[in-house]
Amino acid sequence: MPTANKNTSLIKSEASRLGFMSCGIAMATHLDEDAVRLEQWLKNGYQGGMQYMERYFDLRTDPRKLVPGARSVITLLLNYFPAEQQQADAPKIAKYAYGTDYHFVIRDKLNELLDFIQTNIGAVDGRGFVDSAPVLERSWAVRSGLGWVGKNGNLITRNSGSWFFIATLITDLDLVSDAPFATDHCGSCTRCIDACPTQAIVSPSLVDGSKCISYLTIELKDALIPGEFHDKMNGWMFGCDICQDVCPWNRFAHETKETAFTPIRQVLNLSLKEWEDMSEEAFNSTFKNSPLKRTKWKGIMRNIKAIKTGS
Repeated sequence: MPTANKNTSLIKSEASRLGFMSCGIAMATHLDEDAVRLEQWLKNGYQGGMQYMERYFDLRTDPRKLVPGARSVITLLLNYFPAEQQQADAPKIAKYAYGTDYHFVIRDKLNELLDFIQTNIGAVDGRGFVDSAPVLERSWAVRSGLGWVGKNGNLITRNSGSWFFIATLITDLDLVSDAPFATDHCGSCTRCIDACPTQAIVSPSLVDGSKCISYLTIELKDALIPGEFHDKMNGWMFGCDICQDVCPWNRFAHETKETAFTPIRQVLNLSLKEWEDMSEEAFNSTFKNSPLKRTKWKGIMRNIKAIKTGS
């Protein structure tokens, strides 16, 4: 146990140095309750066209199948709340997509953390993940004592709300686990449920992904967004922050210190007309390192049509 305590302290200290706002640890085990919830969510068709959510079910619910011999799951939070906001007439873009693609930023940090562990602790096997692999990040964050899953389906913390990315590092190292977060601090508040224009929040903490504006503007690969949603887009061109914008806990949010998340000027300033007139070449050049590339130029043009039709 003394060695586990020392190693745990070393890892949390290095995570803080790398810029992570929080670091929690849980024992690697099968997620029994989460497996039941995920299975029901999929049966309800809430994944929409996200077929990848249907794959690797066993890997999603058991980290030991992702990293053989895994003993600990390290969960890390990285703040992305921007210092600047978009101009009022700009088509709305989710705050997480203002700057450099977080996948690049977090993967570098996870690699640095794993290198630190292997250099200072010894031969350790581990893999880092950030929402591009079958890992139930929010479940591990709760198990690691970092926060609770709010009614909008997002992980929420008492000290800084929900404007952060979640990353995980699964390792075969024995570490001291944190106490799970056992309380829910949403209370009787229903602001996120009431504010969602597409009624994607079916019930507290249960989101029908196929109705979410983030899904419609990013994950949906169809040539057109279904007409029933056009008058509910509320100007969102890429992603949606409504359920986080109205969350009272986000009054505690503080600006990120991560320079990579500094907003791209075009994200803040371009009008809908300027976006509409942007060539595919200009889009690819300007946003080559941006999360916006996920939906591609064609996706942005499709989303603009839906916004204009519904306005």
